[in-house]
Amino acid sequence: MKKIFIFIFLFFTLIPITVYADDEIEEDFDDLEIIETIEASASVNDIPQINARHAIVIDRNSKQILYGKNETEQCKMASTTKIMTAIVVIENCSLDDVVIISSKAAGTGGSRLGLSTGDEITVQNLLYGLLLRSGNDAAVALAEYVAGSVEEFAEMMNQKAAELNLSSTHFVTPHGLDDDEHYTTALDLAILTDYALENETFAKIVNTKTYTITLNGYPKTLTNTNELLGNFYGVYGVKTGFTNGANRCLVTACKRDNLDVICVVLGCDTKKDRTRDSVSLLNYIFNNFTVVNIENIIDDNFENWRLLHINSFTINKGVSQILLLSLDKTQLPYSLVAINNSEIDKINTNISFTSYYEAPVFSNTVIGNLTLEVNNKDYFSIDIKNANTILKKGIVDYFSYLITNYCKFFYNIF
Repeated sequence: MKKIFIFIFLFFTLIPITVYADDEIEEDFDDLEIIETIEASASVNDIPQINARHAIVIDRNSKQILYGKNETEQCKMASTTKIMTAIVVIENCSLDDVVIISSKAAGTGGSRLGLSTGDEITVQNLLYGLLLRSGNDAAVALAEYVAGSVEEFAEMMNQKAAELNLSSTHFVTPHGLDDDEHYTTALDLAILTDYALENETFAKIVNTKTYTITLNGYPKTLTNTNELLGNFYGVYGVKTGFTNGANRCLVTACKRDNLDVICVVLGCDTKKDRTRDSVSLLNYIFNNFTVVNIENIIDDNFENWRLLHINSFTINKGVSQILLLSLDKTQLPYSLVAINNSEIDKINTNISFTSYYEAPVFSNTVIGNLTLEVNNKDYFSIDIKNANTILKKGIVDYFSYLITNYCKFFYNIF
């Protein structure tokens, strides 16, 4: 009986029942293996076959999807949740504020910054603990400080999600431990990350490999859990994640020259899989896509069309027949876009317009639109407007016309 009791005690003591976000039981994966994985995927030219259940790569310039796999299906997100946690915190309090750690925050399981009840630490240092060490205790501490409770903070997270039109995302916690009501999609997570990276504080933290915080007056050095940061050229963030329900997750921001992308892989079986998938997808994108300045293409094509059609308009009873045309550039959604190399010679513009008008025609009248097409797929349309007002002819105009033509008639006779 005593032996059975000891066995049961050891079983429940030594065997973890619950796996938390970014738990340390993830399999060992050292820098050498990471580099070997990166080198093995260096020459990916075809669309890779990946292990991830959900994945996406978006072009940050145009927000176009360059690759997708089940990218709109809802799924668990583990500690990639902390991207939203961080941005809500940054936007709602000062980085220099000092937080006193509660017993609830200190007792939060999973990966931890190592906080204890009564500890004093700044918001900024908690953010480094949140995003580099992926501390669940830091997440709860920040949530309580900003909103008063985890539940109220989750409401703020959901309000921000609604503001960003993340319609397939819902938050329950600031850390991402498994919950059926806590979910996102690869697409929503990419959109959120793109937004978060516009914040200088967030972008700086997630691009930090190591950082020394101060906790209760003592230094503590943190190392980023993102295995690609510092190992894969161009990577500048952003966040890892792992729970039993979500499996291995990784959100990566990577820029080479002017090609700037966000890659999301969710639901990978192992840490090596999430690394391999991310590297394969990024190499595929950088090997097969080129950034094109479509604003220059649009301007050139429009100017050629304008010169050809300068006399193509009829303004009935107008004092002039010449419309001064221009593109409404305020409607241009982006100037640069990543285009697959096989489609660069398939970029076209299609212009439709109305040629007949009754005077008067006022300035800023929409007379047509220009549509950008890539491989017969419409990307966007912008309006063509006139810059001048053409008034309707009055009695004076008709009288002047008669006098002018009368004089020309007699001039030709004599």
